[in-house]
Amino acid sequence: MEGGGTLPETLKEKPQLGHILPTSLEANGVKRSPWGFFCTGIVGGVLVVVYAVATPFITPALRTICLPFVPATSKQIENVVKMLRCRRGSLVDIGSGDGRVVIAAAKEGFAAVGYELNPWLVWYSRYRAWQEGVHGSAKFYISDLWKVTFSQYSNVVIFGVPQMMPHLEKKLELELEDDARVIACRFPFPHWIPDHVTGEGIDTVWAYDVSTFRGREKRP
Repeated sequence: MEGGGTLPETLKEKPQLGHILPTSLEANGVKRSPWGFFCTGIVGGVLVVVYAVATPFITPALRTICLPFVPATSKQIENVVKMLRCRRGSLVDIGSGDGRVVIAAAKEGFAAVGYELNPWLVWYSRYRAWQEGVHGSAKFYISDLWKVTFSQYSNVVIFGVPQMMPHLEKKLELELEDDARVIACRFPFPHWIPDHVTGEGIDTVWAYDVSTFRGREKRP
């Protein structure tokens, strides 16, 4: 072969055998089963649904400072309601989750509003408010808490996380009126001194009156 001679006849015939397929294999290769398309469609549909449901839960976790959804315990809600006794005016729950705090406040006679970034939780909260018969006084909105102004609320409830509390503290100091009260659950604010504390462990609730901590800040 190196000399440019012709190939032996046996070697010439071998490649030709590789191109001959049995009739049954050709038929199987060309024929497409309808079940394959059906299964592919089902899998694709499931993935789309999973993505649609999971995205609102995953996206907040990608933020620098976020409020993860951790349902409030019945004791925490009880302690929040205790801090609202003898209080009047509107109420807002920052990061309202499944709406249980807002619904509890509405049952106590407050015009209560919840702001929540997760649309699935907002829709569920609206359904629960309707189910509990307080949909007229319990409202829920899809919104980022950092884009909302809280000056119109007399009572503010927050189930925060430590890394967000200093930022929220400054925001509320600028926006709230002197007669407002801020109720923090699970974690206290870093610089404010609470006027009232109730509960133990994860059920601890701290109440801060704006007029009080502003008065302390003015002292030398």
